[in-house]
Amino acid sequence: MQTIGYDLRQSKLSEKELCSMKIAFSHVNLVSRDWRALADFYIHVFDCIEKPPARDLKGPWVDRLTGLKDTHIQGIHLTLPGSNGQTLEIFSYQKSRQNQTKEINLEGFGHIAFAVENVQVCVERLLAHGGSLVGKVIDTDIEGVGHISVVYARDPEGNIIELQRWS
Repeated sequence: MQTIGYDLRQSKLSEKELCSMKIAFSHVNLVSRDWRALADFYIHVFDCIEKPPARDLKGPWVDRLTGLKDTHIQGIHLTLPGSNGQTLEIFSYQKSRQNQTKEINLEGFGHIAFAVENVQVCVERLLAHGGSLVGKVIDTDIEGVGHISVVYARDPEGNIIELQRWS
């Protein structure tokens, strides 16, 4: 078994151990200027639920994990609505770097999506809590899939969110 950059034949694990591992989605992380304010946005707009305890992470292990020096991270996990415990992890770094280029077509993670009962009602909630729209609400049919009402929006820190309703 060969993967780019690492020869699995050098592993001390058996092939069965390497190939039969169970994998499950856990969380998505947002790095925020103000984790409390951004968590409140997701709680009020999308009915996310805090999953205590709040995190206050620092020390040599955090520096080794992040590859940064004197790292101090604070934040919270929010259980996502309709999930089986998967969370949105919102963290603030004491020394963060601002990203000026949050655009829908940048390579890498582009957006987080929420399936909602009513896109327009969710847009109103989002706007009332400091969010904004990227584009317009679209109602269209996608051949072979169904009808979708969809819009791209932003949270108060500019992260892109898709609101969608399939029918």
